[in-house]
Amino acid sequence: MLAILVALVFGYGLGSIPFGLVLTRAAGLGDIRSIGSGNIGATNVLRTGRKGLAAATLLADVFKGTVAILIARQFAGEGAAMAAGVGAFLGHLFPVWLGFKGGKGVATYIGCLLGLHWPAALAFCGVWLAMAGIFRISSLAALTASAVVPVAMWIGGWVSTTLAAVLIALAVLVWIRHKENIARLLAGTEPKIGKKKDAPAASDV
Repeated sequence: MLAILVALVFGYGLGSIPFGLVLTRAAGLGDIRSIGSGNIGATNVLRTGRKGLAAATLLADVFKGTVAILIARQFAGEGAAMAAGVGAFLGHLFPVWLGFKGGKGVATYIGCLLGLHWPAALAFCGVWLAMAGIFRISSLAALTASAVVPVAMWIGGWVSTTLAAVLIALAVLVWIRHKENIARLLAGTEPKIGKKKDAPAASDV
């Protein structure tokens, strides 16, 4: 039980590092929270016009979940790995350093999938690409992938019930964090990928 708790706290600490904020400040661009949607994720970093910084933010947000899981597994086994993944995801969503106002979690969710069961990460990306290609809506693609992949993995017997429960719980949080996107999807006002929009926050995932 102690190992699980330590892994959870370790994962939270790593996951709560706001790479989008750190990288943009290091590049002399100021506080990323003052532009666009105010989000600390890669989508908002891209609005600075610095594609390299956006890519670095995306990779950092993905791999902080993966790294937390791999380290915890190495020292304390699979239960600790799952706890570290949960901690990293919660840290990204609710970082203590930013008043518990973090990102929406998609990148870190992919990182957790990668660390806990890498085929699930590939499946997620596949579903995302398919949905994005058909509907051209980033948030819809992310929401669909987060809902479909853990359930499909469980039904197919590719992951344990415990792991499936963890992944589904994280997916629920992804959906909660996208409540504004969901409202726009239902209203038919969620902007499409590549389409110029008046509200920069609309497509943040």
